[in-house]
Parts: sequence; C-alpha cells; structure tokens
Amino acid sequence: MTRNAATRDGYGQALLDLAGNEKVVVLEADLGKSTKSLRFRKAYPERTISCGIGEQNMLLVGAGLASSGFIPFASTFAIFTERAFEQMRNGIARPNLAVHLCGSHGGTHTGTDGSSAQSIEDLAVFRTLPNVIVLHPSDDVSTRLLTMQLAETNAPSYMRTARNKTPVLYDDVEPSAIQIGKGIELMDGKDVAIIACGVLVSESLKAAEMLQQEGIHATVVDMHTLKPLDGKLIDALVQRCGAFVTAEDHNVIGGLGSAVAEYLVSNTIAPLEMVGVKDRFGESGQADEMLDLMEISSEFIAKAAKRVLSRK
Repeated sequence: MTRNAATRDGYGQALLDLAGNEKVVVLEADLGKSTKSLRFRKAYPERTISCGIGEQNMLLVGAGLASSGFIPFASTFAIFTERAFEQMRNGIARPNLAVHLCGSHGGTHTGTDGSSAQSIEDLAVFRTLPNVIVLHPSDDVSTRLLTMQLAETNAPSYMRTARNKTPVLYDDVEPSAIQIGKGIELMDGKDVAIIACGVLVSESLKAAEMLQQEGIHATVVDMHTLKPLDGKLIDALVQRCGAFVTAEDHNVIGGLGSAVAEYLVSNTIAPLEMVGVKDRFGESGQADEMLDLMEISSEFIAKAAKRVLSRK
C-alpha cells in the first residue's frame, strides 16, 4: 500500500540526519513548527537561531554564518522567502555563500490559505539568480536525501517543500539514484515525455496510466532539480519520445516549463505543452480541488499529452 507523506517532513528529518556535522546550524523565522525545522530545534537548541518575523535578517545571519565556515539551513513559508529576495541576491548569491533556503507551503496545493499565501512564482524568482541551486522534490524521501546533499555543496540553494501529503515514490529506491541535477525516470514510454516536479509528479504518473489505457506510452520524469537542469536527459528524451509535457504547481512563466523550453530552443527542437498555473492567482479551496481548479491535475496532464502528440 502506498504511503503518503509531506515533503516538509523530509526536510525536518534531513536536518536531524545532518546534526552529526557540528557546522550545521538551523535558522527559523517563527515558523519552525510548519517547516519542520522544529524537530532540530528541540534536539539542538544551541545550534538553532530564531530570527523572529524577519526573513531579510535571517538570510543575512545565514550569510554571516556561511562566511564563517558554518552550514546554515534557513526556512519559512515559500511566500515569505520572496520578502528576502534582495538579501538572497546581494548577500548570498553574489558572494556565492552556501546558505540553504527552504520555502515550505509553496504552490496552490497549499489550498485553504488562499491566494495571498500560495507562492506560484518562487521557483522562477530564485531560478534567475546566478550560483543558486533550485529544487522542488516530489516526496519526503527525495527531499531528505537532496537536503542532505546540499550540505556538501559549496553553492547557495532554494528548495520548495509542500504542506500536504502526497504519495511516497522512493521508499524502495537506492539513495544513490537521487542526485542533485539528475532527473529520475519513473516510467518508460516512447510516445511522449512528461517532465514534472513536486506534487505533480504523482499526478503525472496517474496521467501516464490513463494514457496507457488509450495505447499512448509516456515516459515520466521527476525533474526535482530545476537548476542545474538535466540537459543530458532531455537530449535523450528528444531522441526517444520527440514530444514533451511539463507539469508544475507554479506559474507557467519562469518555472520548470520555462526551464525545459529554454533548453529545447537552445539545443534542439521538440514540441512542448506546459501544464501549470496559467498566469493567474489561486483561490481558497481544498488541495485536490485546487489542482482541478487550476487545471493541473492528472486529467489535464493527459489532455496536454494528446495535444502535443498532434504537433509531433
């Protein structure tokens, strides 16, 4: 039976798993209970810094710690990370300091908090910054492994996690199969490639099963790393499938779809359909209701696959 869990839980577990490295320090902005960094704070209060409702300050504290040899992990809601864009740009990305920022509760799947709290632009915002790794994992296992790998990088990062539980995909996968910058093929098909991130990876698998019943065989890729993008995998999928669908709980402008489109037009040509939030704000509703309302659930991914096949 499939286990369900929230990616934010994977982040919280990773911090505990990293605690053996005494250089790891955790920063909070009054939301540790929600981002799950609370678990580290309870175990290691002397290595946790509460910055209050001051995200800009939190990132610059992180910059100071990173420049002093520490490995800071800072978290808040995805929508609040945007308050600190200038500090992320000038205080962290420009000097290339390894501060790791986690934005929880991203996307419209957050649901009942409404459009003011549903960050649909965070991946785009941080993808524009040189030096910054951008991640949006699909389950708690991959979130934990990728977060732990960040501690070994010398670059700043932004990771989006989610509040609501989604199917766990990697309980039985070798940890070495999950690496920053490497997409993961979950289904193998020759007709169309569906490249997804975050909560829409499981929706893409549902869409692929729907398509299979109609004789359409899709490759499904979990592209958890938006930057650096796995161009080698995209090249291989151009040869195998020749048509693409991207799926993300994010504005179609600037996110995964844009990243794949930029790669395709710069390297090779293949038709692409983008499934994402159509340059609008969300609404208040239950998580699954939001996926249907925003037209990004499995049904719409399958429809996009049929459209792109007609352009192949």
